[in-house]
Amino acid sequence: MTVGVRSPRLRRYLPFAVSGLQATLQYRASFFVSLATTATSTAVVVFLWRAVYAASPDAGPGGFGIEGITTYLIAAQVLGVLHANQVDSEIGQDILRGDIAVALIRPVSYPVMRIFTALPVLITNLLMVGLPTLLIFAVLFPLQSPAPVDLLLFLAAVPSSAVIAFSLNMLVGLCGIVTTNIWGIRIVKESVVVFFAGQLVPLDLMPAPLAAVASVLPFQSMVYAPVRLLTGRYDGASDAAVILAGQVGWAVLLAGACALLWRVFVRRVQVLGG
Repeated sequence: MTVGVRSPRLRRYLPFAVSGLQATLQYRASFFVSLATTATSTAVVVFLWRAVYAASPDAGPGGFGIEGITTYLIAAQVLGVLHANQVDSEIGQDILRGDIAVALIRPVSYPVMRIFTALPVLITNLLMVGLPTLLIFAVLFPLQSPAPVDLLLFLAAVPSSAVIAFSLNMLVGLCGIVTTNIWGIRIVKESVVVFFAGQLVPLDLMPAPLAAVASVLPFQSMVYAPVRLLTGRYDGASDAAVILAGQVGWAVLLAGACALLWRVFVRRVQVLGG
């Protein structure tokens, strides 16, 4: 009975997923641009850190070898591609243009609608940009081969990582209900997340005070935690369970914050434009 009630509700959101896929595939050239920019930025980061570890290829700073740090950085960049769902920008534009008014009168949940719209973007980014980037650098550099259990743990950590990224972007987008324009908030968010998630600098290499701050923020669950599992930098099954549980906890907490913020702010929407 429960399944029969929920299925029609979920079917309401399928057109949004189809629309998101069509919009994503409409400009196929953008994938080549994204792949080029992602590969270039990844190359800059990888060559920089490989130069740092050139003098100690087996065991350098933070306990990384040159293959280990290369694997970490490439996996981190691929996760960064997975997190680029543009939800914050789209919500901000809905508010700025006044399209949010149309969303409010639809018989669907706006946050859930955004999830379904973002799913095709997430999947196509991963397939068209993330995986090709991984293959390019796997050909160029020797990487650390993960143990099967580490790979499985990484794959188990990826969904929570994506939920956290989506929730953070939605929270930033919903700030537009108060600030109207979220451009500045987005820039600050992107800088803070990239740094404290460990996408450019692993937490192991940060000064102790910064690493302590990063370890209690949700951002490290987006990149550092999954890549830590992939590279086997955890202490047994209990430590892996703690890492995964921390991710799930942040995902649930931030998703709940989105739902609460939407309910509180929806009454304060000021529609701009015609």
